Amino acid sequence: MEKSPTRDLKQRTHAFARRIIRLYIALPRNPVAQILGKQVLRSGTSMGANYREAFRGRSKAEFIARMGDTRRELDESEYWLELLVDESIVSREKMNPLLDETRQLIAVFVTIIKSSRRNHNS
Repeated sequence: MEKSPTRDLKQRTHAFARRIIRLYIALPRNPVAQILGKQVLRSGTSMGANYREAFRGRSKAEFIARMGDTRRELDESEYWLELLVDESIVSREKMNPLLDETRQLIAVFVTIIKSSRRNHNS
């Protein structure tokens, strides 16, 4: 059975959220780590929910808006992940794979949004 790009991205966003959850669980129990961790936990898990909601939209404009929300949550996740590294809470070496996946997902959603806008305006 061949996978659709939508199904692959649904699984990928779910896997990303699970990685974020595991990161949060592994963070030290100091106040800064926990505050930054809760921020990335929120943004890193809500992006997958936004992605799924996009397909329940009533219009193409609503789909595009929800995809924009997904991209914004990923941008925010990248910010919090970078702060965890900058504050030496997580090493850059350990964080690089997750940051790489974050940036790849951002690129995917930027492409989807641009393509959807183009098709919507045609």
